[in-house]
Amino acid sequence: MESAFGVVLFVVVFLGAIAAVISFFGSSELYDKIGRGGMSLNEDREDQRKRSSSDSRSSTVAAAERDDEIRQLLAARNERRSRRGEAPLDVEAELQRLTAPAVEAGLREEVRSLVVARNERRVRRGGEPLDVEAEVARRLDDLAQ
Repeated sequence: MESAFGVVLFVVVFLGAIAAVISFFGSSELYDKIGRGGMSLNEDREDQRKRSSSDSRSSTVAAAERDDEIRQLLAARNERRSRRGEAPLDVEAELQRLTAPAVEAGLREEVRSLVVARNERRVRRGGEPLDVEAEVARRLDDLAQ
């Protein structure tokens, strides 16, 4: 009985080693992916580059979908306004107002000071002064785009 125990032990160890080698070579990709995914902190740069390029393409699609949904909501608001007897709003003008980027007061003042300084230089050179408010609005529009 003792001689059979040694043989069985070596056969089990040998078969276990073969199974481990097969498992190691067959699942190497699985071990490479451990700890990676949407919630991991240390992703490869390639994965991030792939994701950022697809995000940039989908951002225009997402903006178009957002605008369509806002138009639907504004149309529903106009329907409620017309039921109450109020005048409907212009949907496109309201959409532009709602999706316009918000400008902080500090940025507006900084742009205004730059426009005023540019106007002063322009007047010193003998040129016509610019309309400060129109120029500030134009510069902020340029920054938004």
